[in-house]
Amino acid sequence: MAAPLQIRPARPADPPALALIERRCFSDPWTAEAFGTVLRTPHVHLLVAEDAGSIVAYFVGRAVAGEGEILNLAVAPDLRRHGFGAALLDHGLGVLRTAGAQEVFLEVRAGNDAAVALYRRAGFRQVGRRARYYSRPVEDALVLRLGLPGLQDSGTPPLDLE
Repeated sequence: MAAPLQIRPARPADPPALALIERRCFSDPWTAEAFGTVLRTPHVHLLVAEDAGSIVAYFVGRAVAGEGEILNLAVAPDLRRHGFGAALLDHGLGVLRTAGAQEVFLEVRAGNDAAVALYRRAGFRQVGRRARYYSRPVEDALVLRLGLPGLQDSGTPPLDLE
């Protein structure tokens, strides 16, 4: 029996494997050097999912001043629809919550139906649209938001007036 999916923080040796997945998933991919920079950036959380000892997916998010943002989430194309993306998203949201995020935002290609469905199942709601945000090919981005538990999900955090 194969070992269960393992989610862990990325290590300095991981960027080449992450860049390989990135090139398979995106038309304007990050490089291994970019992933290396992310690893050294404060407030940024780079997580990897391993299945049977191989990296199959990754999550990049940041949390600053109560706000989180998902910068990147990818699953190797031949391993999609096995729950890796959902598990990694859930784990990443927990990391952002622990880091102090009360709400999380992201942009996703308007035509990426599978990703939009994943985020909606996780509770994200559309709060905006950025025209022609992506290139290669040019496409709009949907701006999605999720209020994390413990926050009154009114669209804005409660104010501390004292």
